[in-house]
Amino acid sequence: MKVTVELHGATKDLSKNNFLKFEIKKNSSIKDIKIKILEFIEKKFKGNHNLKILIESSAFCSEDDEIISENYKMNENQKIGIIPPIGGG
Repeated sequence: MKVTVELHGATKDLSKNNFLKFEIKKNSSIKDIKIKILEFIEKKFKGNHNLKILIESSAFCSEDDEIISENYKMNENQKIGIIPPIGGG
């Protein structure tokens, strides 16, 4: 299955296209997507620690802009967004 991860905020540093595409197994969850993104960071950004922390602390949202849990199962050609934490006061 193919899935598109739309990048927002600081995660836009991961791609000039503002999205990442991954090939995943059927019945994959958000947790599996996080693993794919971390592997991508390991390969493309030499395991950049700050980017890994960013992904670990980010939330994910559905195409309906609803926050989804790590157990959420993905569908074929689904788009999800990654929402990094926002600093400030």
